[in-house]
Amino acid sequence: MTKPHRTPSGRTNLASCIVATIFLLFLVIIILIVFFTVFKPKDPKISVNAVQLPSFAVSNNTVNFTFSQYVSVKNPNRVSFSHYDSTLHLLYSGSQVGFMFIPAGKIDAGQTQYMAATFAVQSFPLSSSPDAAVNVGPTFSNGGFGGGPGVNSGFRVGPTMEIESRIQMVGRVRVLHIFTHHVEAKAGCRVAIAVSDGSVLGFHC
Repeated sequence: MTKPHRTPSGRTNLASCIVATIFLLFLVIIILIVFFTVFKPKDPKISVNAVQLPSFAVSNNTVNFTFSQYVSVKNPNRVSFSHYDSTLHLLYSGSQVGFMFIPAGKIDAGQTQYMAATFAVQSFPLSSSPDAAVNVGPTFSNGGFGGGPGVNSGFRVGPTMEIESRIQMVGRVRVLHIFTHHVEAKAGCRVAIAVSDGSVLGFHC
């Protein structure tokens, strides 16, 4: 009498495991391709649109003023960009003369956020050292300081000073609600100022 034929369960389980493994590998490859093409994290871009000094005064070779900077931050990612508390630093002759905190926030995917920072700078002396960024009678042109508002193209303007602003925003983007990527944006600008009246001659970022 012939016994009924039975399919070995071990071979069936092995085949199922192989199929499942191949499927998972294929799924991981697809996710990685999508991640590194469509959802590849990119650093935000900071653009300085304008620099102004609403108030400016010089007395006994000491200067004090109010500094205003208008920037736009573009998030090129397909997901929102969450940034932490950041700061805007203002330097003169290599030393910090002012700063302002930038509160944490979020910029939606593909959107541009406009920010304005205005703060008073404490009085500080105009340095007389050769590296103090104080010049007498320079000539500014559009090529020298980026064509900012108030540039006197080809004309001498008298004593000037140069300050530097530095802004850095650090945050993260979360792709597919799984992958978290660290991103940051930086911008540094040199600003030329007429000592006589505090007008912004130009800025280069």
